[in-house]
Amino acid sequence: MPEETAVYTHGHHESVLRSHTWRTVANSAAYLVDAVKPHMRVLDIGCGPGTITADLAALVPDGHVTGVDHAPGILDRARATAAERGLDNVEFAVADVHALDYPDDSFCVVHAHQVLQHVGDPVRALSEMRRVCAPGGIVAARDADYSAMAWYPKSPAMDDWLDLYRRVARANGGEPDAGSRLKSWALKAGFDDITDITASASTWCYSSAEERAWWSGLWADRTVASGYADRAVEGGHADAGELRAIADAWREWGAQDDGWFAVLHGEILCRK
Repeated sequence: MPEETAVYTHGHHESVLRSHTWRTVANSAAYLVDAVKPHMRVLDIGCGPGTITADLAALVPDGHVTGVDHAPGILDRARATAAERGLDNVEFAVADVHALDYPDDSFCVVHAHQVLQHVGDPVRALSEMRRVCAPGGIVAARDADYSAMAWYPKSPAMDDWLDLYRRVARANGGEPDAGSRLKSWALKAGFDDITDITASASTWCYSSAEERAWWSGLWADRTVASGYADRAVEGGHADAGELRAIADAWREWGAQDDGWFAVLHGEILCRK
């Protein structure tokens, strides 16, 4: 069976988890909520620290949620998240989305948030998600599209950040502009355009002083201290001085009273 070939660009540095632990069903999977019923069995792929997973478990009190991630080390954090919330209908395991160790038709909902942009073969991943989804069930995916990132005020160094990130992500085997490609990938994975796929979009937007400080701070730290920073340097995409300049630009943007940043996400709900 195929195995993961891409390298996860971000890693699990504290600056990355600062963002991942902020994510909830409300701010990151609202498009899925109406499809989730209390009895359902749910597979949450790329669960990370488990905040979305735990929210999904709360939505299926008579069902069960399995959270999986390719990185074993993050699962202890996910288990702690579930334990803190007193959830007993959720479990976690290591898995590769290209070769899921579950029988056909195992889950009512198969969900992946910010995953397909990081995998080596997103069509294969969606095919596996479709395989383990039960007839009548839902395969759901949401991914950012870096080509559509928008911010104000503009600055050359922030443009450098976007160019650098996209180069590093692609060198790692991923596709940073995944959001706009989700429907295309779903069609190639076997879903029908007319009967199966509902495509939509939503955003994260950061503009208040608190939001700007949080978003700019985590990206400034990520730029110089995370796995992404290491891979940028090791791959010859940037040197330490260039990364510091980009981190400074992030902090300068965050200090602007008129600062505004939007992250566009593509979303798909695919009925099997």
